[in-house]
Amino acid sequence: MHPRLLTIPAIELLGRSIGPFTLHTYGVLLAIAFLIGLWVVSRQARRAGLDANRITDMAVWVLIAGLIGAKLLLVAVDWRYFGRNPREIGSILQSGGVFYGGLLGGILVAAWYVRRHRLPGWQTADVLAPGVALGQAIGRLGCFAAGCCWGRPTQVPWAVTFTDVYSARAVGTPMDTPVHPSQLYESFAVLLIFLFLLWLSPRKRFDGQVVLSYVALYSAVRFALEFLRGDPDRGSWFGGAVSTSQLIAIALLLGVAVLLPRVRRNRAIAAA
Repeated sequence: MHPRLLTIPAIELLGRSIGPFTLHTYGVLLAIAFLIGLWVVSRQARRAGLDANRITDMAVWVLIAGLIGAKLLLVAVDWRYFGRNPREIGSILQSGGVFYGGLLGGILVAAWYVRRHRLPGWQTADVLAPGVALGQAIGRLGCFAAGCCWGRPTQVPWAVTFTDVYSARAVGTPMDTPVHPSQLYESFAVLLIFLFLLWLSPRKRFDGQVVLSYVALYSAVRFALEFLRGDPDRGSWFGGAVSTSQLIAIALLLGVAVLLPRVRRNRAIAAA
């Protein structure tokens, strides 16, 4: 775990102290995730015969909305804690937030952009999905470096132990306790989903199949991984049976189950 790549000490300039400045590993990996995700989206757009520049512009707005949405849902889930400790809101800049908040925020902005520029909705969503998945896989490595989104205590041979005091102070990472590397679990799982989406894209039978596959696969993965997460205040529903993320995962899986046959049927009708 290396939450900070480097720190530039404070300097005196014209009688004033400026700094210190810290370059966080999470921020660097997030930037890399954005750039690589945009490259994948542009490449997929050209293959699909869409305007790559228009789709890339859309992807930038979707990524920004996703980042904001992830932070907002984090505050909403932990609103009691942040209400008691308003100064701690700044700590969300060093954590990944709640991905579902980012997904929902991105979907809303994408729908607005598609409608405004009259883009083919499902085809555009299929183009975006692999880039989002790869960016997510890289972003979870940033979570691991920052120490957020940690797993439950465990004694499995591959358990990790966080020792950086900076992360403990910033995001509450447990110190000197072997835990599941839940961030790495998710990163690897979403990387596999990304590879599957790349394989599926040129073989899809109807527009919408790629993005709906992504939503279904990630929701299933996230539902399962939530049982291994150890960070507190994850939201509690039905007497603590499920977390907020698991509840959203169930809703999305049900949504895909309803949409998939309809989208497939509409495609068959259009092709007839």
